[in-house]
Amino acid sequence: MLLGRDDVNPNEPNRYGQTPLWLAVYNKHEGVVKALLGRDDINPNKPDEYGHTPLLPAASNGHEGAVKALLGWDDVDPDKPNEDGQTPPWWAARCGHEEVVKTLLGRDDINPNKPDEDGKSPLLWAAYDGHEAVVRLPLGRGEIDPNMPDR
Repeated sequence: MLLGRDDVNPNEPNRYGQTPLWLAVYNKHEGVVKALLGRDDINPNKPDEYGHTPLLPAASNGHEGAVKALLGWDDVDPDKPNEDGQTPPWWAARCGHEEVVKTLLGRDDINPNKPDEDGKSPLLWAAYDGHEAVVRLPLGRGEIDPNMPDR
């Protein structure tokens, strides 16, 4: 009902910079995510105050449906880092979300070695946190550097 009103801005952030889309993704409200992404005036790249675009909480929460829906937008950057240099693939690997990592690794426009600001790669975090299935996924990609040191 709210989205049908002309005076409602679906990109209006709260005090933390989180938009309705950002919050719907974070809280795994897939129907709301789809409704918002069905609008022509939605900005799927609007970051919160820490530089987290909606794709980052989708990846970190293992919300595969939202990840796929957001990646359906041409202008969504699947490798956009937050202010700490952490990307959606970094978070998906760190949190052990195997299906989300598979989806992201299926794209040509991500750098699977992209480290955070401390030089820690997604592979390093997946190994550190014991996500064996996630560790096996990127090793199948030729450009993964398993010996990449952190700082």
